[in-house]
Amino acid sequence: MCALQIKDVRVILTAPEGINLVIVKVETNEPELYGIGCATFTQRHLAVKTAVEEYLRPFLIGKDPQRIEDIWNSANVSGYWRNGPIMNNALSGVDQALWDIKGKLANMPLYQLLGGKVREGVAVYRHADGQDVHEVEENVLKYMEQGLHYIRCQLNGYGGKSLERPKGALPGAYYDPDQYAQSVPKLFDHLRDKIGFGVELLHDIHERLAPIEAVRLAKTVEPYRLFFLEDALPPEQTEYFQMIRQQCATPIAMGELFNNPMEYKSLITNRLIDFIRIHISQIGGITPARKLAAFCEAFGVRTAWHGPGDTSPVGHAADVHLDLVSPNFGIQEWAGFSEPIYDVFQGLPELRGGYVYVNDEPGLGIDIDEEKAKKYPPYHDLPAWTLARLPDGTPVRP
Repeated sequence: MCALQIKDVRVILTAPEGINLVIVKVETNEPELYGIGCATFTQRHLAVKTAVEEYLRPFLIGKDPQRIEDIWNSANVSGYWRNGPIMNNALSGVDQALWDIKGKLANMPLYQLLGGKVREGVAVYRHADGQDVHEVEENVLKYMEQGLHYIRCQLNGYGGKSLERPKGALPGAYYDPDQYAQSVPKLFDHLRDKIGFGVELLHDIHERLAPIEAVRLAKTVEPYRLFFLEDALPPEQTEYFQMIRQQCATPIAMGELFNNPMEYKSLITNRLIDFIRIHISQIGGITPARKLAAFCEAFGVRTAWHGPGDTSPVGHAADVHLDLVSPNFGIQEWAGFSEPIYDVFQGLPELRGGYVYVNDEPGLGIDIDEEKAKKYPPYHDLPAWTLARLPDGTPVRP
């Protein structure tokens, strides 16, 4: 019998919901034995495809797919410069696929390989938006009726809206930071008054405020007992978390834009955040994510893996497997799946009530129909929300 080797590495691009998804398929010399992983960087999908096929593929062919740790570490430094979002996503797709293969070889679901369950289902939160506080309230109540206990609440999307623009204003997602900052306490005052404190509510600033204004907002919403306040600051201004911590007890979630492990180290060790919001493909896959979860556990920080619509179902499955085995699990973001997703992917995690469950198939338990994926080709326009601007047109962080 021939030694097990990686035979080929391929990228599958598809957009069943109008969001570009990047799937890596690692094939072996063992007939029918392959793994798939999520390498989705929606806004740079072609760059990730090139990184996988032109650089990682020749590096990987002939290697033993069982040697995940060795492959991850050697691939990570194979280009010398590292910890960028394009190469990290490329590496993540390979890494998740290798774990998928490992599970199939062991005939175990991934959560068993990682130590076994510490919970049966994974609690999730959904997104409730609205044009006014009453519409947000209605959407929160709908989720509560479905059994959800954790709900993120936004008013008019990230940062609200701004209708006044100067003549000749460039395209973009315009908003008024001051108007937005004042609207958030009013929203949660309304929701707690109408719904009470029997449900956990969350909010995402999404970097839409100047650092000192984020400090002020964190203090202002403290009476409404948020489950967490997300992305109060951009990665470039994390020193302000010390100021937030000194002035209020609002729980803080941070990290979806992090690439380099050193970006989150001081926030965790100094206990300046409460939840790590890492996008698993952004940091390189399951291998670094499971180490990060253990590191967080030592400092009382809980996991809240990033799980938006621009994570593929394969990435969502990886999230949930990690959630099942992490004692310091906090919450899982859940965007939900539409019919086209079910058309392309099989074995998706299932939402029942307020919990998500994976199947017990070996590996990640999920697969992709490549022929059906071709029905939904990727697109090449940037999403509008990434082009945030102030009322006068100044470009700012998204």
